[in-house]
Amino acid sequence: MTLAGGADGLPTGWTNGLDSLLDELTWRGMLHATTPGLPARLAGGRPIAGYNGFDPSGPWLHIGHLVPIMGLVQLQRHGGRPVALVGGGTGMIGDPSGTSAERNLLDVDTLAANVASIRGQLERFLDFSGDSGAVMVNNLDWLGEIKLIAWLRDVGKHFTIPYMLAKDSVQVRLDRGLSFTEFSYMLIQATDFEHLHRELGVELQMGGADQWGNITAGLELIRRRAGEGSGDPRPEAADTAGADESGGHAHGLAYTLLLSPSGTKFGKTAGGDTIWLDASQTSPYAFYQHWLNTDDRDVGTYLRWFTLLPRKEIENLEADLVARPEGRAAQRALARDVTERTHGLEAVSHAERVSEAAFSGEPIREASILATLHEAIAGFWFTDADLVGGPLAIAAASGLFASGGEARRAISQGGLTIGDERVAALDTPVPAPVDGEWLVVRAGKRRLTVGRRRRA
Repeated sequence: MTLAGGADGLPTGWTNGLDSLLDELTWRGMLHATTPGLPARLAGGRPIAGYNGFDPSGPWLHIGHLVPIMGLVQLQRHGGRPVALVGGGTGMIGDPSGTSAERNLLDVDTLAANVASIRGQLERFLDFSGDSGAVMVNNLDWLGEIKLIAWLRDVGKHFTIPYMLAKDSVQVRLDRGLSFTEFSYMLIQATDFEHLHRELGVELQMGGADQWGNITAGLELIRRRAGEGSGDPRPEAADTAGADESGGHAHGLAYTLLLSPSGTKFGKTAGGDTIWLDASQTSPYAFYQHWLNTDDRDVGTYLRWFTLLPRKEIENLEADLVARPEGRAAQRALARDVTERTHGLEAVSHAERVSEAAFSGEPIREASILATLHEAIAGFWFTDADLVGGPLAIAAASGLFASGGEARRAISQGGLTIGDERVAALDTPVPAPVDGEWLVVRAGKRRLTVGRRRRA
């Protein structure tokens, strides 16, 4: 069985542009390395299937996963067929690369639920439709059937301990402790590549730069199990530079390791919070705001990596950023494109309306926008007694002021606004809540919160 394309050998709905894939990834800054034969293979124009692995240790993907996701998106839009491998089997073991401690091992039922959840998230980015669309596979389907003796005989014999110890993913963990379980991960990932290559005709493995050792181990296993190569039985004799040239018709591609502004691997905020691709974990508004708040130094990189905007448009946005940084047009374009791709047009339109309402200083009267803001900024609750208690009671409930004295000074200086009305005195009546439920409270021009009525 192979992953064939449409009638012309290409995935339905896409054009033959494989010869330009590497140029595209290079311009976008995503390409770290390829094995030597890949450029010539892509230049030939024949369809190719390439895979990227996703760890199912949790049910949700986060923005760090956008790197491999967009790599598969680029492969598909250039005429290749993406294969998303979800590691139901390897998820029981854990990958030492990029981690500082061994991961918790999950049971089969939890992994199955996580795999199903991840499939739904990937469908927002990749076209799975038709006989030639993207494919999702779970390596538990074949790893779960392997018997230990057979695996050691067919796979383990091809790798020496020095070869495995030399890999960066192993070296960085040796001093801190590395179990044999995680040490074996390289061979298990190599088994995945060899299986997909043999059973489905998958020729290309894609991954981050920290996965290069695992990728090349897979190339070596394919070469050796195909009975090709030199007479030297040691895999280190071929190593990464020659593995692709020595046979097996398999290839590797590594993405540049993208770092966050703090210098850590991209995927978390400066405060350590995770931005999830699932709306139940990170609301579309919070997701939109995350990208809208991108630092000027990073926005060009993110436009290249995480959007499909054409080169000219991105370059124009970068020029506008230099000329008019206060306009933040690049950040708005980035936030809109990524949020729409992740959550849909309706969600991004709502997020834009909420963002504009929150920062324009204009009155907010739409209940759905107030509800989103209340959740996003951890708004406050007020009671009927607070309404009767007047502006000072609402100010105290809002949490915008450190003390009653500070709230009084703000009122005396005209620095408190409730609803659409600036509060002029302590005995000023509180305006009627929007839809009987919502109050917008502003302290000065910059601080805002939203209150929701707590019914008795």
